[in-house]
Amino acid sequence: MKFLEIIFENVIWKSRLFIILAVIFSLVGSVVLFVLASIDIFHVSIEAMQVFTGSLHPENFHEKVVAVIIGAVDLYLIAVVMLIFSFGLYELFISEIDPAKNSESSKILEIHSLDELKDKLAKVIVMVLVVSFFKRVLHTEYHGALEMLYFAGSILALAVGLYFLHKGGKH
Repeated sequence: MKFLEIIFENVIWKSRLFIILAVIFSLVGSVVLFVLASIDIFHVSIEAMQVFTGSLHPENFHEKVVAVIIGAVDLYLIAVVMLIFSFGLYELFISEIDPAKNSESSKILEIHSLDELKDKLAKVIVMVLVVSFFKRVLHTEYHGALEMLYFAGSILALAVGLYFLHKGGKH
């Protein structure tokens, strides 16, 4: 019976290695999002250069540039979420990352518990939501004082939420 227990416990312990799939595909997804965001910024930069060098100035050009850049920031932040997620899963379930221990710039990727991973992910996800909020606000039309009041209230709620998120963190 002890022999079966040892085999079963070894199988259970080694099954944690399936997490490597989540780590690998989160890293791949992160790289894809970094590349897509960079391509978006590259394309809008080319358009901006064409506007700067020529007399062509498309209608709503500034709004388009700002929207594309905010969208790219959104993609970058989601890529960071996936990167932190993959590092955290690897460190929690597989092994510590040895080069990260010797690096001084790795403190953000240092994760010691699932709660710490959740906290770091939650903060970045909140930033993604903030960026998405501003992206939507860019394309919103206001037709009255009440709508402007709602807009001001939403910005106030966002600011208060960010204040408490920052205040609650460890410094």
